[in-house]
Amino acid sequence: MTVSNPHRSAALLHDLFGWHIRWEGPSMSAGHTIHIGTDEQYIALYSNPTVHAADPKFNKGEPMNHIGVTVEDLDAVEAKVVAAGLKPFGHDDYDPGRRFYFFDWNGIEWEVVSYE
Repeated sequence: MTVSNPHRSAALLHDLFGWHIRWEGPSMSAGHTIHIGTDEQYIALYSNPTVHAADPKFNKGEPMNHIGVTVEDLDAVEAKVVAAGLKPFGHDDYDPGRRFYFFDWNGIEWEVVSYE
C-alpha cells in the first residue's frame, strides 16, 4: 500500500494488532518500504518522495476497497484507534460478529471485526 509515512502507519498497525516489522529498506523510485505483519503474513507499506505527507491524494477503491482484520478485543482496538486521533464509524453487530471501520491518515479504509 502506498502511504504518506510508512513509519507512522507501521506504528499504528503494531499498536492496534500487535504486528511486527519483518523487513524494512529502500525500494523502487527512491522509496522506502516496511513489511509489517505476523510470521505468516504481512502488508507492505511503501512511500517515495512524490507522495506528499501533508495532502495525500488517494481515491477509495482504486484499486482497493478496504482491509479487514480480525481481533479478539474489538473495544480495546477501537480505543487505540481513537487515541491515535482517528474516527471509528460503521459500527455493526452482524452474523457472525461485531465490527467497525476507520480511515487512516492516507484515506485507507480498515474494517476491524471480532467473531467472539
